[in-house]
Amino acid sequence: MSSCGTLIFFCGKMGAGKSTLAARIARERQAVLISEDEWLAALYPGTIKDFEGYLHYSARLKAVLKTHVAQMLLSGADVVLDFPGNTRKQRDWFRNICSPHAIPHLLYYLQASDEVCLEQLKQRRKEQPERARFDTEAVFRKVTAYFEPPEEPEGFTVKLLPR
Repeated sequence: MSSCGTLIFFCGKMGAGKSTLAARIARERQAVLISEDEWLAALYPGTIKDFEGYLHYSARLKAVLKTHVAQMLLSGADVVLDFPGNTRKQRDWFRNICSPHAIPHLLYYLQASDEVCLEQLKQRRKEQPERARFDTEAVFRKVTAYFEPPEEPEGFTVKLLPR
């Protein structure tokens, strides 16, 4: 399937720089960039009030996008998904997009310390005040408790980016 595009996605703690890297890679590869944050904000403005709400609406969005993303990849377009792949379950969604069609993929793993992530979240709150409610240390700690780095048995092509 040499005519397929490549699915590019990310793993890294909250604040590690996944969205910044996603935008850069999309520009460099002239790829389609789909940002979960942008889609959720556009589809459900003012609706997501907490982490559980995020999980609910994220699942709805992923159900709709799965086939659409696979079709773009099968057409030959590279697709950069700015969605977290921070748990095995989240990464299974990416696998379910590419595995049925043997679509090539690349998982960027941004390996950053808690301190680096918290400092970047602090900066992001200044630059994007609308995110201040969610980009807190308390939310970071809650989300990070579920973090699972990718492991070899998962079968992903991983590019490690230490920070």
